[in-house]
Amino acid sequence: MFTGIITDIGTVRAVRKSGDTRFEIGTSYDLGTVDLGASISCNGCCLTVVEKGSGWFAIQASAETLSKTTLGGWAEGTRINLERALKIGDELGGHIVSGHVDGLGEIVSITPEGESKRFRIRVPHEIARFIAPKGSVAADGTSLTVNEVEGNIFGVNIIPHTQAVTTWGTMVEAQRLNIEIDMLARYVARLTEYQPS
Repeated sequence: MFTGIITDIGTVRAVRKSGDTRFEIGTSYDLGTVDLGASISCNGCCLTVVEKGSGWFAIQASAETLSKTTLGGWAEGTRINLERALKIGDELGGHIVSGHVDGLGEIVSITPEGESKRFRIRVPHEIARFIAPKGSVAADGTSLTVNEVEGNIFGVNIIPHTQAVTTWGTMVEAQRLNIEIDMLARYVARLTEYQPS
């Protein structure tokens, strides 16, 4: 589990395709405190550390993961948001994030608002119903508060601090994002839809 509070920007150092795809990711994390088999959120995807070295770790992604997330487009030099798994007792600064991507979003527009930027993001209709004004959503692993929703497009404001410590500062229109809906919204919807026989 994660909180959606990004703690490092990693960079893809190498991509090797043979069966599953192996990515090496450069990081400033102290890898001495990261066990093999540990989970790290990489742009919102919960991935397993399969190897590590000084200043880098490796993960493997299946064809299914590549097809359902933005990982299929990663190449050497791609910058990604990183978050280590939540420990019991850690501060919950964002919201509960599982690292399971529900769908891909696309940035429709970016508009300056004071020092912040307003992003409008289009999502598939099947997950749009889970996104509500003032609710939470994770986009590329970042916990965000939804400002408004119009059909399958929602808006968020990204403050200068978030732009500086995540990849949001360099995002562009038409860029695709990994979207995870709020877990609470998922279960509320399931409870309201369930009809016992």
